[in-house]
Amino acid sequence: MRSVASSCVQWEDYMHKTLLAGISAAAFALALTSAGTAQDVELPDLAGESFTVFGPWVGGVEIESFQAVVDDFNEKTGANAEYVGSDSLEQQIVIDAQAGSAPEVTFFPQPGLAANMAQQGFLTPLPEGSEEWVLENYAAGQSWVDLGTYANESGEDELYGFFYNVNLKSLVWYVPDNFADAGYEVPETMEDLIALSEQIVADGGTPWCIGIGSDAATGWPATDWVEDIMLRLHEPSVYDRWVSNDLAFDSPEVIEAIDTFGTFVKSEGWVAGGTQAVGTTDFRDSPAGLFQVPPQCYLHRQASFVSSFFPDGTELGTDADFFYFPAFAEKDLGNPVLGGGTLAAITNDTPGARAFMDYLKTPAAHEIWMATAGFLTPHLGADLAAYADDTLRAQGEILLGADAFGFDASDLMPGAIGAGAFWTGMVDFVGGASAEEVAADIQAAWDNL
Repeated sequence: MRSVASSCVQWEDYMHKTLLAGISAAAFALALTSAGTAQDVELPDLAGESFTVFGPWVGGVEIESFQAVVDDFNEKTGANAEYVGSDSLEQQIVIDAQAGSAPEVTFFPQPGLAANMAQQGFLTPLPEGSEEWVLENYAAGQSWVDLGTYANESGEDELYGFFYNVNLKSLVWYVPDNFADAGYEVPETMEDLIALSEQIVADGGTPWCIGIGSDAATGWPATDWVEDIMLRLHEPSVYDRWVSNDLAFDSPEVIEAIDTFGTFVKSEGWVAGGTQAVGTTDFRDSPAGLFQVPPQCYLHRQASFVSSFFPDGTELGTDADFFYFPAFAEKDLGNPVLGGGTLAAITNDTPGARAFMDYLKTPAAHEIWMATAGFLTPHLGADLAAYADDTLRAQGEILLGADAFGFDASDLMPGAIGAGAFWTGMVDFVGGASAEEVAADIQAAWDNL
């Protein structure tokens, strides 16, 4: 059930492929030797057992990364697990499940599809004790439990999977030299971030570069803003109710989030080119202002993948860096993060499938891919030192410091909303419509489904 709204996720996939392109075979060997000893789950002897692991990772080096993980599992168990990747996984897994030929383990890019399949009886619940394991071993564990818990055929909630390989969107990018020259400091709270934006304007500069253009998917970068802000204004349960429309889109809570986004995008002098430029500036071009001399802007909020569109030769950590999109201190909601990821679940219950799910609980299953780039994990037992570089390590630290994780709301909403009315509404909002008007229009579209 991947909607067109997944263009943002696709760009993360692009970033992964770009970063992975330079990884050599030696890096895989290093990953295996450095991570292979961290095992805290007893795996069975599966000599001679063959089964399939199905996932969304395609392309040479991306497959190579996950294949290294599968190879480690096979070496430790004697099994012959085979990885098969597909860029049409969402369609193929439904066809295979209905035909009774589903692979043993499937990695779902969209929890919504996994939820639908669980309700149809196509997924096997994880064994007793799995919920406790996630709560104890994943940062923001309750969020991950909630994201992997779905109603079964009888309408009863069960835990069907946990996440492996996640991405992070709650980042603000900046140029350290520009901050140093202007005497600015990295803000630690949302109040500080707003105050910094006001200070930059007072100093004669422009705080933000924002662009929401994305061809046929124009508008999605603004939905990420609103989602991140929702997590900072309200409890995670409010976010979850909004995603399912148990909380109406035109409720005061959602209107407040849209209006708060308006503070950044509509305040006089806050955006390079003015508010009118936001809807017409392609998101891939929007960070360019950070690198102009003098800077066209000082701040750019976007997911980890955006560094793929920085000028050639940009050294992360030196020429450009990032900080956590901060929470409101006055709200006392901890440190929520927004992102996405793949959910591992059993689609054909066999001893091999259960053993592979157990293997994914081990730090080694995470550290192998961590060491080759393009991978983040909330696993508390995985060694941060295993990350391929300081940039990924810092992003991993943000994940480990999270109190709640919100999966991209537009990807969880019905396609007509998350990849339709929500996008359009954000374009209308930056074009001059009020938060109330936009929210009412989106709710009307939801009511008409």
